[in-house]
Amino acid sequence: MFETPDEIRNLQALLDTSWAGSSGHLKSIIRQGEHTLDAEQVVRLCQGMCTLAIATVTRRGEPRISGADGHFVHGRWITGTHRQAAKARHLAERPGISATFMKGEQLGIFTHGHAVPLNPEGASSDPTWPTVRDHLVNHYDGDGDDPFWDESIWYRIDPSWMVAYSSDPVALLDQQPPP
Repeated sequence: MFETPDEIRNLQALLDTSWAGSSGHLKSIIRQGEHTLDAEQVVRLCQGMCTLAIATVTRRGEPRISGADGHFVHGRWITGTHRQAAKARHLAERPGISATFMKGEQLGIFTHGHAVPLNPEGASSDPTWPTVRDHLVNHYDGDGDDPFWDESIWYRIDPSWMVAYSSDPVALLDQQPPP
């Protein structure tokens, strides 16, 4: 876990605010307290690399979805792609992004927000980039000198909305290794 107590509190506030502003339809499916997850549970379930479905928007306003590695670090999703990928072009022009982490019908963490480039080409890196990069290099068993790092752009998703669902939170958490 990378999250500080303040980051956990901020994540919980985001989850609570998002839930409160959600539609009646969503609330009829995801019943608070019965099928929702709190911030500590989200952090526990999002350890290691998580496969995300990422949605971006084309110049013509058409949605595009693709799979991407996701890492939950400091209460935010981190995701990357090749600098020449369509997803990178979309996010450079329109940083709005949606990300979903799902495990069958057991888990769904749905996030909407803005993608913030952590290591933009030809510009100063985000102050969090060195720490995030160390985490990523360690995760991918790299030495950090691979061309992959220069060819990839990584983003932090600054969420404006996040809801976390589980059909059976107790059973799902029981399947997780202890923190």
